[in-house]
Amino acid sequence: MEGLNYRDLVEKVINQHAGEQSEEDKETTEIVFDRDRDRYLLLNVGWHDEERMYGCPIHIDIKEGKIWIQRDFTEEGLANQLIELGVPKTDIVLGFRAPYVRQFTGFAIA
Repeated sequence: MEGLNYRDLVEKVINQHAGEQSEEDKETTEIVFDRDRDRYLLLNVGWHDEERMYGCPIHIDIKEGKIWIQRDFTEEGLANQLIELGVPKTDIVLGFRAPYVRQFTGFAIA
């Protein structure tokens, strides 16, 4: 769809999720935007008492004009949020799904 800047939309969605963290969790939340390689991540890095925390609840890539959702541990689903922002389903790839399953998702295959 013309006029949509996928980089800006992906960053908006990730910033929104980062902003929804509790004050305590914000200290361990990291946002990584690599516009040169079109990789966008939300990370949780830190310590809870004596236990190391490391997780990546959101990982999105932009490849060949399509948004590839590589990891989605959100309640509402990143694809749904992107659709609400005007991204067509044909430009969203559920990269966390096996290639043979993608044909049944209603989203782009690749």
